[in-house]
Amino acid sequence: MIPLQAATRETFWTIGPVGKAAFYWLAVVAILVFLYGVYARFAAYARGSSDPRDRLSNLPGRVVAATKTVLSNENQFDGDLYAGVMHTFVLWGFLVLLVATTILGIDIDLYRPLTGESFWVGDFYLAYQFAVDAFGLLFVVGVGMAGYRRYRNREGRLWGKHTSLEDDAFVWTLFLLGVGGFVVEGVSMVGQPGRATETVSFVGMALATGLETAGLTAAGAEAIYGALWWSHSLLAFAFVAWIPYAKPFHMISSFANVVARDERAGARLPNVPADLDHTNAESLEDFTWKELLDGDACTKCGRCTDACPADTVGRNLDPRNVILDLKAYRESVSDDPVAGRRAEAVTDGGVTASDGGTVPIVADEGGVIDAESMESCMSCMACMDACPVDIEHLTSFTKMNRQLVDEGAVDSNLQDVFQDVMQRGNTFGESQSARGDWTDDLDDAVDVPDARETEVEYLWYVGDYPSFDDRNKKVARALARLFDEADVSFGILFDDEKTDGNDIRRIGEEFLYLELAGHHVETFADCEFENIVCTDPHSYNTIKNEYPEVDFAEFADDPMMPFDREDPWNPDGEVDVFHWTQVVEELVEDGRLDLSGDELDYTVTYHDPCHLGRYNDEYEAPRELIRATGADLYEMPRSRDDSFCCGGGGGGLWTEHDEEVKPSEERLREAVEDTDAGAGIEKFVVACPMCTTMFEDGRKTGNFEDDVEIVDVAELLIEAVEAGS
Repeated sequence: MIPLQAATRETFWTIGPVGKAAFYWLAVVAILVFLYGVYARFAAYARGSSDPRDRLSNLPGRVVAATKTVLSNENQFDGDLYAGVMHTFVLWGFLVLLVATTILGIDIDLYRPLTGESFWVGDFYLAYQFAVDAFGLLFVVGVGMAGYRRYRNREGRLWGKHTSLEDDAFVWTLFLLGVGGFVVEGVSMVGQPGRATETVSFVGMALATGLETAGLTAAGAEAIYGALWWSHSLLAFAFVAWIPYAKPFHMISSFANVVARDERAGARLPNVPADLDHTNAESLEDFTWKELLDGDACTKCGRCTDACPADTVGRNLDPRNVILDLKAYRESVSDDPVAGRRAEAVTDGGVTASDGGTVPIVADEGGVIDAESMESCMSCMACMDACPVDIEHLTSFTKMNRQLVDEGAVDSNLQDVFQDVMQRGNTFGESQSARGDWTDDLDDAVDVPDARETEVEYLWYVGDYPSFDDRNKKVARALARLFDEADVSFGILFDDEKTDGNDIRRIGEEFLYLELAGHHVETFADCEFENIVCTDPHSYNTIKNEYPEVDFAEFADDPMMPFDREDPWNPDGEVDVFHWTQVVEELVEDGRLDLSGDELDYTVTYHDPCHLGRYNDEYEAPRELIRATGADLYEMPRSRDDSFCCGGGGGGLWTEHDEEVKPSEERLREAVEDTDAGAGIEKFVVACPMCTTMFEDGRKTGNFEDDVEIVDVAELLIEAVEAGS
């Protein structure tokens, strides 16, 4: 019987003793250069300030979770099937080839010297060769897909101010390594008759057949093999040594970044120490080691920029450039030899300091980051949600916003808002005594109790806009009627309720936020209630996620803080905090609103508020309520975690921007043009007072007044209740 396959092969075919010695010497040099580079990189992170989060708690669990995330490529597949497939092919191909090389090294350098025989023979060898060819082919295909996407359109998201020769070198090096390995294998199979039937090496055999057809003989293969083998080996050694000094380092730093991630980053911002040290962004020393790691983890993929609504509408904000500008500046002023050499490779990357690092981090002119970029941010977290390596953009952005506030370099409208909140307790500058006046126009049968005087099940935090804005007062009244209809025990704080501080904090006014948090938790302590329910997702987020984080004891002796509290509030979550849609969804399920599900026949679409959706992963409650009315719900192309911000977050509600189109206008256009129902959409449904305000404005400025009506879920529900009764 003719054997179908060979059982092993000679690893160093045609390579003599001197060549072998040179090979091992170069391998050691490459590995040492690699290890030094990795050490220097991580030593540089250690020079960053301490991080307020415990990033390394339960390290084994973090590593396991990060490994699952990386190996599954789940983040790459999110919203981009092509990138997911491409990255999966490259990653798994690279890993299998790396493992295969390691196995061969163990056999040659350890097992054979110790035992006098090899395990790289027989069935194991055949399985090994098949796996190497299969995954090597996937690797080459994946790198080819990466090259196609990169060079098909040189104005796509992969191209920008930080695109440099290192990006090309990275792709082409991987491609040459993959293809070169197969060429070496094919030539080897031509020159070694014993491998002529090694069908498991199907790629190598196909190449060998092609080379023989082209005229390559066994003698010719033997003559050229050494040159091909050495060129492939030298390229591999150069790549290994190069990894810590350029873009390939993301293979390590991205994994480390996923390990150190904060699952609730953005939804809860880091606390600020009372002495304000390392609070702002006056210099690089103010950034934490995690924020420095963020820069190295960035792969320049541009997903954050693609997702950013500010960039989409033409504002001066590119989230990727902000992260990479900070990185390029850090490297340009670093005394670390790795960073220094790396900075020289950045051809057009941000501000380069020639004065030892005294360039301001953020400023109107001459800073590393343009102040306008930070003012353009809507704090929607779309960039963070899109990032496949868990870069926490919003943490760094808020740090720079704090710097601008500290310097008084913020929009005059924001200065007015700060003054109104400090003096009046609300962003409208209205008297606090008028905060509960919206209840005056309710039907006499609907009673809104004072939670300071009456024990209630739900303490209702109404919020500024439902309390003072005429359009949103209608929403507050609709919700009060729903609570009353369902016989819910609720009450409000009237003039003891102030601005919650969520957006004040994200603009950068940290200490005003602390005052507001302190006031509210002291007020909560004087009331008797079981749960808190919020009208506004912004209030819901900060009361649920951030108030329990405040270390009041640190500010106990600060005469500027108008609260007398040392204990944290709700640290164990004994008080549940809800958005109103979550509460009312349960009421509907329990039949307490007597809805049959066919009261309304509108064709509607729903906009996911950032602070309810991306911030707090609540997508279903509002949709269930819409369906409960009988309305026909059509999803917009960008919905749920891909929702497009209304433009009101991060202070956008109070500022004007130079933009091609308002975010609210773009979102309304999407609703009536890109949604499956198209012009048939009658109502644009929202679940956030800020969204209501922004979309009512966009409806006017974008000429959508005759196309669609803006309604809150509460207004839709109360209409259904009335229709049913």
